[in-house]
Amino acid sequence: MEVFWGILIPFLGTSLGAACVFFMKKSMSEIVQRALTGFAAGVMVAASVWSLLIPAIEQSTDMGKFSFVPAAIGFWVGVLFLLLLDNVIPHLHQNSKQAEGPKSHLQRTTMMVLAVTLHNIPEGMAVGVVYAGYLAGNLQITAAGALALSLGIAIQNFPEGAIISMPLRAEEMKKSKAFCGGVLSGVVEPIGAVLTILAAQFIVPALPYLLSFAAGAMLYVVVEELIPEMSQGKHSNIGTVFFAVGFSVMMILDVALG
Repeated sequence: MEVFWGILIPFLGTSLGAACVFFMKKSMSEIVQRALTGFAAGVMVAASVWSLLIPAIEQSTDMGKFSFVPAAIGFWVGVLFLLLLDNVIPHLHQNSKQAEGPKSHLQRTTMMVLAVTLHNIPEGMAVGVVYAGYLAGNLQITAAGALALSLGIAIQNFPEGAIISMPLRAEEMKKSKAFCGGVLSGVVEPIGAVLTILAAQFIVPALPYLLSFAAGAMLYVVVEELIPEMSQGKHSNIGTVFFAVGFSVMMILDVALG
């Protein structure tokens, strides 16, 4: 049950964010969206370091001075993997600059849903990898530490769910359908987590590579998508402050629970 709820928590975060469409008449203000984006970025950076990269290095201590090698390789594979996918699906911050018009609005929204769904895949993998290590009896990964990662990802998934459902509602879509659109963007996370757990059980020695792969993918999303979004225009300091808040919260969660 611990693993079941741990896998499900990030998806619940996305669903709660998508539910904002039932309570908010208009789209989120720029300041609120900037704050949530900065907070999400801080959470993801801290999770990548404490929940993924550090455990990956600790699991390779038998390599001595070269214990960083699996983490470094996995990290770069994760970065390059997201770089490849970003060449296929347009960036979120590029979608917002597309020309206006009925057709372009639909295309922009579709691309945004696809982009968020794409970026949820490494998050699902990160949760799956950590729980796979826990199930395998890895001493560097505790149930509390895995739960901290799930909670951190759920926190940063909240604004993602809202970022999907609110624009859909703004385009005159029914609230229920807009909510479903936000929820569906997060479905890939538990699916990705389960598939990763099933695969990792057969390749436990590759856990350091998988952990760091997820870290590289998550940090790519932060630098490529979230940081530009939180720092453009006026009040960019709000995004920076909430980045620090998110980083601190996730760091505290991971250290205190881990």
